[in-house]
Amino acid sequence: MYTTAVIVVGIGVTYAAVPLYRMFCAATGFAGTPKVGMGKFEADRLVPVENAKRIKVHFNADTSDALPWSFTPQQKFVSVLPGETSLAFYRAKNKSDKDIIGIATYNVTPDRIAPYFAKVECFCFEEQKLLAGEEVDMPLLFFIDRDVLDDPQCRNLDDIVLSYTFFRARRNEQGHLEPDAPEDVVQASQGFAGYEMAPKAEDRKKTAS
Repeated sequence: MYTTAVIVVGIGVTYAAVPLYRMFCAATGFAGTPKVGMGKFEADRLVPVENAKRIKVHFNADTSDALPWSFTPQQKFVSVLPGETSLAFYRAKNKSDKDIIGIATYNVTPDRIAPYFAKVECFCFEEQKLLAGEEVDMPLLFFIDRDVLDDPQCRNLDDIVLSYTFFRARRNEQGHLEPDAPEDVVQASQGFAGYEMAPKAEDRKKTAS
């Protein structure tokens, strides 16, 4: 029902405001971070592998205690073939009487699927301003790269979970939007919990200076 063959162009523009460590994770699939770019969007790769087994993608949604929003997926799951683009939606509502800017983090589990999970269009790490009482639908266009079929570690993978967490947004010293929450909470929402070498806020400051 949500499957579509339409590919949205111009994804690179949104990464201008993304912290450097997120770009690293998006390029490597580190800590369950879905990959972006990397030549995956060539038309000949976005063709469903008809004889492959479908993979069920489950959707999860959380919000920070400091953000008075409701945030829910509009479908529990979709089943997709490798190479098949699929469209899903989340819905967010500002339950307060004030305008609020939010920002979402994300990760996908199990970690081994991350290098093959590609998002063509997504609302994560973009400014999402909701007026008081406003409710909006947020689209997510994604696919699982067909190269997953060549990875022995993913051979028996039937289910994956895509999780988003919305935080109240703030601007850091470099002027970038980031979640207004303790560093360990933000890292946990992105799948970094338990990774000793996970990038810290001070690393981002050093890189930007």
